[in-house]
Amino acid sequence: MSIDPFATLTQANVMAAVQHAAALQTAGRLAEAADLWARIAAAAPGSAEVRFNLGAVLLGLERFEAAEQAFRDALARKPDMAAALHRLGNLLQATGRWDEAEPLYVQALRLEPQLWRARLDLAHIHLGRGDYRQGWPLFEARRSLGDAHIDAPPFPRPWQGEPLAGRSILVWPEQGFGDQIQFARFVPGLAAQGADVTLVAPPELSALFADLGVRVVERSAQMALPEPDYWTWLQSIPGFLGTAPGALPASAYLSAPADRRDRWRDFAPKGGVGVMWQGRATPNPHRSLPAFGILRPLAEAGAELIELSPPPDGDFADVAAQMERLDLIVSIDTAAAHLAGALGKPCWILLPWFNADWRWMQGRADSPWYPSARLFRQPAHGDWDSVVAELVAAWRARPSS
Repeated sequence: MSIDPFATLTQANVMAAVQHAAALQTAGRLAEAADLWARIAAAAPGSAEVRFNLGAVLLGLERFEAAEQAFRDALARKPDMAAALHRLGNLLQATGRWDEAEPLYVQALRLEPQLWRARLDLAHIHLGRGDYRQGWPLFEARRSLGDAHIDAPPFPRPWQGEPLAGRSILVWPEQGFGDQIQFARFVPGLAAQGADVTLVAPPELSALFADLGVRVVERSAQMALPEPDYWTWLQSIPGFLGTAPGALPASAYLSAPADRRDRWRDFAPKGGVGVMWQGRATPNPHRSLPAFGILRPLAEAGAELIELSPPPDGDFADVAAQMERLDLIVSIDTAAAHLAGALGKPCWILLPWFNADWRWMQGRADSPWYPSARLFRQPAHGDWDSVVAELVAAWRARPSS
């Protein structure tokens, strides 16, 4: 039987307990870390830092009420603790309380203007409300995400909204496939200003983007790019164009290439419903269904469900061709949802209650980004059964063909 060296906390061993709790937290052993941080908090009643760490672990465990209390306890002891203001804002934002989160981010940034992550979180709130005037400038904080998400091309002169007539501009990819599909709609707007546009795209998207009306270069270590007059990150375009909610290019702007349509011409029977129930090799548990089988009631209501996935040698152009053969797409919040919307396909998008993405806004079943989309939101954390029941009702209420 192992002996807990921190069963009794004293002034002599509390620092060792802090180090051990931090190590448990780093190792992902959150339940053990939460227990130890709670005991340390009882032994160190004046420590804001201990309560901050306790709150972070409890949030990771999705114990939202307890986490909120821990962050508020930290702030009661140290009201100017910017990190605690930020993390409490994260919790409130992730649980749908955007109005309460916003002033916490503002206060945190007033105390520590270098908190770029709080700036980006605040951008998401403004953009999610449709307040693009404030949102787009703050959204530039994503530049600090790091090279794994956003790097820069080896050229000077980033575009800051200068006139583009007669100029060349390079559009550089960033972040995930869904982000790139969503923001690809803005690239033709640069060409409309008279620019010679080159869009760099990852191999998975280059064929899909080929009909955007600009030069598309597949990203690789061997690609040769002449130095442009300007370059820009893809998601910076709407901010520098001054795009407002009512001016979103919302019609279909992507289509499957002809060769892919030919490849998948026999993919699905008439009336098929394409389903994307999880994304990526390591799917986000909040943005994935527990299993494909949870949609069985929709099949029992008469929908012919067909799982969507790119073939081993395929890319998003293949998925686009598959989608074009279907009557409806049902997707969790992943790149497939953006692809269906970009194609103008009817798409039912299933959204989580916890940490729902800014681009789907709040409290609405439609999307200004994708007029063909209908949003189905979890009413409570983890409640996919209610969402499926709503899908079934919508299926039964659809106009007969």
